[in-house]
Amino acid sequence: MKILIATGRLAENTVRKAIGEKAEILVADIDIAAFITPRKLIKTFQEAELLKVYDLILLPGLVAGDFSKASEELGCKIRLGPKHAYDLGFVLSFAGKIEFSEKVPACELLADVRKEMALELIKKKEEEASSPLTLRGVKLGGRARMKVMGEIVGALEMDALTLQTKIEAFIARGADIIDLGATLNTLPEQAKRAVSLAKTITETPVSIDTLDPELIKEGVEAGVDLVLSLNSTNLETAGPIVARAGIAAVIIPDEERSLESLIRNVEAARRLGIEKIIADPVLDPVGHNITESIVRFHEFHRMYPEVPVFFGVGNVTELMDVDTIGVNATLCGIGSDVGASILFTPEFSDKAQGSIIELKRASEMMLLSGIRESSPKDLGLDLLCIKEKRRRPDFPLPENATQARLSKGWRVDPAGPIRIRTVPDRINGNGGLIVAEHEKASVVGKNAREVMDTLLERKLVSRLDHAAYLGRELEKAELSLKFNRSYAQDDVF
Repeated sequence: MKILIATGRLAENTVRKAIGEKAEILVADIDIAAFITPRKLIKTFQEAELLKVYDLILLPGLVAGDFSKASEELGCKIRLGPKHAYDLGFVLSFAGKIEFSEKVPACELLADVRKEMALELIKKKEEEASSPLTLRGVKLGGRARMKVMGEIVGALEMDALTLQTKIEAFIARGADIIDLGATLNTLPEQAKRAVSLAKTITETPVSIDTLDPELIKEGVEAGVDLVLSLNSTNLETAGPIVARAGIAAVIIPDEERSLESLIRNVEAARRLGIEKIIADPVLDPVGHNITESIVRFHEFHRMYPEVPVFFGVGNVTELMDVDTIGVNATLCGIGSDVGASILFTPEFSDKAQGSIIELKRASEMMLLSGIRESSPKDLGLDLLCIKEKRRRPDFPLPENATQARLSKGWRVDPAGPIRIRTVPDRINGNGGLIVAEHEKASVVGKNAREVMDTLLERKLVSRLDHAAYLGRELEKAELSLKFNRSYAQDDVF
């Protein structure tokens, strides 16, 4: 397939490096490639006196306009390439395999393809994976993907509607196991009621999180799939109950958190007849011997490779004033190295919201990384939310640029004021709705553009400065929803 890449002078060298021998290049008489027009393309093509007949001309992904007539005149297809020249090598590998678009940049078109391919591979490998333990069809350990357990803190004392909403939200975010947390004040009848309710709401495995033997007993009788946690303080009383029910249990070390005590408790659980054992060497927070605890995980997995391992990521993320995305991904990678089967998070504090989604994606990335025997990059899936994988070219400051200044005055729009707020999606954990309230109408939308377009269409804005102000605020509101942050009009984002 003969392909011609159209670009501008500034991107020429980058394009040449990216395409190698996969295509030829046509440099238009223009600095910025995104400003290529149909007329400019035809003129450059004719002046170059190209003798070959090309099957495809790829334009920069940010080019706008209708190139259908240019396509007819030049006798070949004209389609959008990627937004960034760096991605041309990847895009060209699909030439002839897919139909590129006249409107959608190739990088966006292939992002979905690449992601779909990655997710299909994950699904296939998960179906093929063998594992030592299965909970209601959820594979734990072996070559299966690390599963995410979301703890609903204080779940056993919640009213039915609140608990149902929480369970549905955690599952929507990607939780593979729902953990029902107890408090020191939880009553046995509350444990039984909560577990029974959870079992009617979801087919997802349900665990009860307590050391209290009475609560464990009620949870087991109500049909819980997994018990957190057993050690020497409750094994003699709760262990036989778990063993008779044939359910799984997470075994933890005693208070000193030593590897030796964990091994003693695992062996004691086996003697009591508990067959479905998950071990938790306990991940300690940063500043409290986290390195020693990671070594403990490594040593246990080396000694008991067949036992699924519980990895308490929330022990770290909840106790750091750091954005959780990178921390969760890094801990997930460490967990993969030390044999983790369950990634545990409570999403308790505001700063840890979104951890279930992040850990689910990170676990998928680590599975792909293992399959490809590579670092977790260029997989088709990523956790890049703030920083860019590839930066667009920077441009010099224009000569004779005017220094921007704030307006000295502000006048109320005769069409009336507009109040902006957001309604977050509490189920999925990100996104939601932007609300723009005017005395004549309330406009609701998922993004700033559709809300602003509707306000203008309804003639609820009459001044340019008011429109500019609303555009800024609506964009802040959209970003707030995207990053699951609170929004307040006129406040700094």
